Amino acid sequence: MKFTKTNISDLYIIEIEKKEDSRGYFARTFCKKEFASQDLQTDFVQSNIAHSDSKGTLRGMHYQKSPHSETKIVRCTRGSLYDIAIDLRPGSPTFKKWFGTELSDSGNKMLYIPKGFAHGYLTLQDKTEIQYMVSECYTPSSEKGVRYNDPAFNIKWPIEPKIISKKDKNWPDFKN
Repeated sequence: MKFTKTNISDLYIIEIEKKEDSRGYFARTFCKKEFASQDLQTDFVQSNIAHSDSKGTLRGMHYQKSPHSETKIVRCTRGSLYDIAIDLRPGSPTFKKWFGTELSDSGNKMLYIPKGFAHGYLTLQDKTEIQYMVSECYTPSSEKGVRYNDPAFNIKWPIEPKIISKKDKNWPDFKN
């Protein structure tokens, strides 16, 4: 795996390295030893998958508050999506900055999102699936979010979101 720092503190693009032959390919999407060598989270307790039927479906921007903050490793397993992470760590040099990247089933990229970030994505194709590992179990009482169009972040989405849950449309304005 190749680990590349983004312009946001502690946020990484991870490229899988495919070993190809006449049968197809093999690649690791997680290796505790390699993650530890980069000083990244290595203990994950839950793996999730989400399927969206329609292009333009937005999910996010979600996070869990402490003590249930979670690190995520995100990968698109079908279709394509625009993945966003926002740094919500008040002491961070990149506080309130966001990073976006396209993830697709034909690409080799994953996104490593540390604790203290909000996460969300917008599907760019019909029938898109995302799979992600998290370091904490889902804890409904710790669930929080920020609105996808909150002026505090000024996120530039590649297409206009068409399908958004009522909850995600109605997160309050972000306050420091």
